[in-house]
Amino acid sequence: MAKNQSNGLGMTPEAMRQLAAKVTDVLVDRIDGLDGANAWDGEFREVLETQLGGPPPEDGRPADDVVDQVVREVLPNAARLDHPRFFGFVPSSPTWPGILADYLASGFNINSCTWLVSSGTSQLELVVVDWLRDWIGYRDGAGGLLTSGGSAASVEALVSAREAANHPDQPVVYMSDQSHSALKRAAYIAGVRREHIRLVQSDRFFRIDMEALRSQVSEDRAKGLYPLAVCANAGSSSTGSIDPLKEIGEFCAEEGMWFHVDAAYGGFALVTPEGKERMDGIASADSVGLDAHKWFFQPYEVGALMVKNAAHLENAFAIGHDVLQDTVWGSNHPNFADRGLQLSRAARALKVWMSVQTFGMTSFREAVQNGLDLARQAEEYVKSNPLLELMTPVALGIVCFRVNPGEGGYDESTLEKINSEVLTRVFWDELAFFSSTSLKGVFSLRLCIINHTSTWDDVRRTLDRVVELGQEALTES
Repeated sequence: MAKNQSNGLGMTPEAMRQLAAKVTDVLVDRIDGLDGANAWDGEFREVLETQLGGPPPEDGRPADDVVDQVVREVLPNAARLDHPRFFGFVPSSPTWPGILADYLASGFNINSCTWLVSSGTSQLELVVVDWLRDWIGYRDGAGGLLTSGGSAASVEALVSAREAANHPDQPVVYMSDQSHSALKRAAYIAGVRREHIRLVQSDRFFRIDMEALRSQVSEDRAKGLYPLAVCANAGSSSTGSIDPLKEIGEFCAEEGMWFHVDAAYGGFALVTPEGKERMDGIASADSVGLDAHKWFFQPYEVGALMVKNAAHLENAFAIGHDVLQDTVWGSNHPNFADRGLQLSRAARALKVWMSVQTFGMTSFREAVQNGLDLARQAEEYVKSNPLLELMTPVALGIVCFRVNPGEGGYDESTLEKINSEVLTRVFWDELAFFSSTSLKGVFSLRLCIINHTSTWDDVRRTLDRVVELGQEALTES
């Protein structure tokens, strides 16, 4: 009897191959058919509880049946984040080699925690970290690790900031009122009291107001508080706005504060000349968080934290443990578990490395630039259409706009109702999907255009439909 058949959890090699082939066919057919599918589907909990609830079965059933149920009742009830007309939130459109890399890493059961346990994927993580260092513009001595995403990266950055400052009493962290909620949560987890998390007002372009920041820091110092860190946006999730990175870096250096840049959404624009120019000053940051599962076209989940001085991470996170004493492998053989929150770690570098090796950076650069170009085209469409209003100039790949006829004279309450109706109609009825945001209290529709499979036709059709639905909503108002 084959070893993998010797217990109740094994399968024969032939059964394994057949099941894997079935799943592969499902995935290829799904990806090939995305353009003709809805960009979103969901179901109410009562329905799903009936279909999927109940106690675990005592006896198994055919694996084919299980896969069929999952494909029929579970996985379709989700946002199709890789759909060419999914423009909501921050989409993700993974490459096929990236998907297969996760399959391989799972099949090899890799724990990318220490050099002893997985030297191969540890080396790949060193390679990918070096790529990130170069794209940011960091010099030798910088380093980092791959994370689950921006939330973990933000926690690790602020814990490192506290360690570097020798754990001051009453630390204060500053961020824009446009900053992601993950940064507020990270500050709290890192030991900053909620009342010491400062949301600094933004200017009319939704960038942090430097005068307001300077004033707040000065006021806090006078109160005996400790200004610890400034968190800047390099592509805010709401508008794509980029804070004045160079100016913030100079200010933090003068004040002796940690400078963290949240580039989770926008950071991979750095691989293009245009993105590099827009993010001038990012290399002055003490730490930068990026998400490859956003604008670098990888499957969830893979983020990164990069720090200007790699020693700050190990100073904060390297803690010895008797059970791990055998994993020490001499100098220049790092254990990534010593750089962050996790001991058990997925082999995240594999998908990034395999994708880049397969397609090359020219293709990735063109794919990122495609999002920048499409967003500019969408901006021109909105500006030229008398039914639509552009809410703020496009900064990266995000377009904020609303239905608002120039001579309509509608009040804000009516405009919010009209645009909410448009959003609701698209949400339930259309082959496209986008979301909304609140810009200083004003309801705005929002397209995030970063999918490498999206074309101008996808964007134009979506905007055309907004105009049609907007006209209908205006007629009914």
